[in-house]
Amino acid sequence: MRWLWLLLWSTTSWAVPIVLEGDLPDGGPDFVMIPFDVPAGTEEISVTHPKLQPENILDYGVFDPNGFRGWGGGNDEPAIVGRLAASRSYLAGPMPGGQWSVLIGKAKIIVSPARYRLEIDVLSVATLPAQPARAPYAPAARLSEETRWYAGDLHVHSRESGDASPTMDEVAAFARSRGLDFVEYSEHNTVAQLDFFGDVQSRHPDVLLLPGVEFTTYAGHANGIGATRYVDHRLGFGEVTLEAALADFASQDMVLSLNHPLLDLGQTCIGCAWKHRIPREQLRAVEIGTGGFDKTGLIFGKSTIAWWERLSAQGLHLAPVGGSDDHSAGTGTGMFDSPIGSPTTMVFAAGLDAAAIVDGIRKGHTVVKLQGPSDPMVDLRIGDGMVGDTVVAHAPVLKVTVTGGAGSKLVVFKDGAELVSAEVTSDPFELTDMASGGRYRAEAQIAGQPRTVTGNLWVESPVNPPPMGCSCGGGGEFLVLALLLLLSRSPRRGEG
Repeated sequence: MRWLWLLLWSTTSWAVPIVLEGDLPDGGPDFVMIPFDVPAGTEEISVTHPKLQPENILDYGVFDPNGFRGWGGGNDEPAIVGRLAASRSYLAGPMPGGQWSVLIGKAKIIVSPARYRLEIDVLSVATLPAQPARAPYAPAARLSEETRWYAGDLHVHSRESGDASPTMDEVAAFARSRGLDFVEYSEHNTVAQLDFFGDVQSRHPDVLLLPGVEFTTYAGHANGIGATRYVDHRLGFGEVTLEAALADFASQDMVLSLNHPLLDLGQTCIGCAWKHRIPREQLRAVEIGTGGFDKTGLIFGKSTIAWWERLSAQGLHLAPVGGSDDHSAGTGTGMFDSPIGSPTTMVFAAGLDAAAIVDGIRKGHTVVKLQGPSDPMVDLRIGDGMVGDTVVAHAPVLKVTVTGGAGSKLVVFKDGAELVSAEVTSDPFELTDMASGGRYRAEAQIAGQPRTVTGNLWVESPVNPPPMGCSCGGGGEFLVLALLLLLSRSPRRGEG
């Protein structure tokens, strides 16, 4: 009878489901791999994972014999992987025969032992229609040749994240409606979105689709800004370590940032606060604003800015960035839901393409508008140096320019302490001041709260400052003698 089953399987989409169920081990790694066999010639598999214990939260993904095929997280939908199509969060492609596995993540275990049930259909005929829009990722052509400030959102989710709902087109259209130049699709532990970048980008030529991955673990979320490969997030499983993940990220042309590092809401937001230890040289940016300041600023935004300031005091040159963490393309109504662009990250870049934006962030050329695109713009410079740079200069002059900020207050900080402040009374508004060694940043404040935050500009004094008068084109000796003569005639303390 086995030959009859094989004949039916090879000529129809019917097959006897594989049912796997049991208890997840208590303790140990947060991830468990449940293996199953797939015969050669398979066109599609479908994995259904009914919820057996409402109190527990389990996450799911799929691996084939060669590696990662997708991560739906806590998505309750079946995971479908096929040769020409796949369900959201999963990758279409060759269907090798051999041992596949369902990855189960123990996100929250209240009732123990945690039980699972997997119902797996292995099909010789696909149920999903082909997805011709899928294509290997290729960077989009440069959308602008200008060297200038570009506005974007570095933390957005489409339906390719298991917990988000909008299409990629809806994300791009909403981003452009807010005047953004770029938007990063930072999907949870998957790069399935990249298969559709070319197709979606062709319909939205005015907004750059920026690749990325939100490296989502149960002890913190990091943002691989510009990442184009999946990075194994199964920390603690087998030989998977944070060090290996960081090395994988570092091998890509990207910048690693920490998302909402202080957002500790317990089980309400599993793993949102950063708990891992990370070598300081691996980190290049910090998300100082997650969601609009009106939603999250007073709760954890100001404390995150202060935390970033403390890291800066330790000598870390970390670019400040911001992201909405939008999961609904601007339609969310929850307490912490913020639309794409709230906040907005301004990046000074030599053009509008993925490589230029990532390079601008890597250099620290960033300013964060904590509420959104209409917040004041603050540009802080010393000569040709700007935020993110280290300037070596004798008697440097700090110049801060505020545009769109009439009625706000400009505050300049040196080494974390307020140096000077001024009411912004014109548009544009300029403030200049002498600088010395240290780090400088500026804020535009509204109603006493930060609204726009620049990165740091670092100033170092030259080892051998120029001799007095040398910049005058000769005659320096005369100036020195004249100054000494003037000092000799000055009244001494106690003399009238």
